[in-house]
Amino acid sequence: MPTQMDYYEVLGIDRDASEADVKRAYRKLAMKYHPDRNPGDTEAEAKFKESAEAYEVLSDAEKRQRYDQYGHAGLKGTSGHDFSHMDAGDIFSMFEDIFAGGGGGPFGGQRRQRGRQGPQRGYDLQTQAEVTLEEVADGVEREIEFTRQDLCESCKGSGAAPGAEPVACVSCGGAGQVAQSGLGGMFRMVTTCPACEGAGKVVKDKCKTCAGDGRQPKKRVLRVKIPAGIHDGQAIRVPNEGEPGAMGGPHGDLHVVVRVKQHDLFTREDDHLILKMPISFTQAALGATLSVPVINGEHEITIKQGSQHGDLIRASGKGLPNLRSGRHGDLVIVLLIEVPSKLTERQEELLREFAETEDRNVMPHSQGFWDKFKSYIS
Repeated sequence: MPTQMDYYEVLGIDRDASEADVKRAYRKLAMKYHPDRNPGDTEAEAKFKESAEAYEVLSDAEKRQRYDQYGHAGLKGTSGHDFSHMDAGDIFSMFEDIFAGGGGGPFGGQRRQRGRQGPQRGYDLQTQAEVTLEEVADGVEREIEFTRQDLCESCKGSGAAPGAEPVACVSCGGAGQVAQSGLGGMFRMVTTCPACEGAGKVVKDKCKTCAGDGRQPKKRVLRVKIPAGIHDGQAIRVPNEGEPGAMGGPHGDLHVVVRVKQHDLFTREDDHLILKMPISFTQAALGATLSVPVINGEHEITIKQGSQHGDLIRASGKGLPNLRSGRHGDLVIVLLIEVPSKLTERQEELLREFAETEDRNVMPHSQGFWDKFKSYIS
């Protein structure tokens, strides 16, 4: 085996590859070149050992840094293994965590067979609750109705008829897993027993209520407190209201996703509320004092004389409470000046008189536009 091989080339990865990329590349090569899959192929065995050596260096942050900086010379004096003289099965077992497939059915020549699985936590469930913006402001309790798979009341989840007991699975001998050996007996695949689905026991005399399943759909009704200030899409976790676990394991949780109904008047930005409010051009020109809606009430505001379309008026503390601090946001009123589409004769007469007295110098937006226009055409 060459002593000056490029470890990155051996694994087929770039020099900026992540730790996950290194592990993934090594696993792929080790599975490909394992001698059990390539009996009598000395070249495959050599590649298998090269990939193990490369992985040992590149998976160690300190060794990888020294290798990147000084090459093979930087690894002298560091602890390591002589993979060229090691048995392939020993190499495979050294990194058995990599070949476990993330905790599922493992590959492993030297792995011990796992016993039957113990108690497992039940599945989480998810449902929804709809609230109004007014309820967001004050908080509310909501009755939640959902269906979950509960333990059968007749057999208490065993799946067996009254008086009957589950018996050891003959396919796996009660282990919950079965193993198939590869060539030479060094490589084997351990999988969940298909007969008992990992339970290690099977039911022969089945419960008539649940047909041996051990579970039945059951309707649940809960009252859930929805806190003030919650946002659309946030979820409330209700512990232990999910499905029951396997083999006596605990229940999962229920997640209640909150959906906030769209409001007719207000739109929400974080804890602030936005209100687009139409006013007349006379109110904008002369000013006015008006009562405006706030969430769950009213509030008096003053429109300044000469207000413009799109101006903002901020009512401090009239928004929604913050979910964590409880501090209220603001209500922001956006002024929308409406021009009447129809006028009476008297109104038109008065406006024409007003138009004759208009002074463009007191209308800064108009004056600025016409000054630019004159400059443009001159």
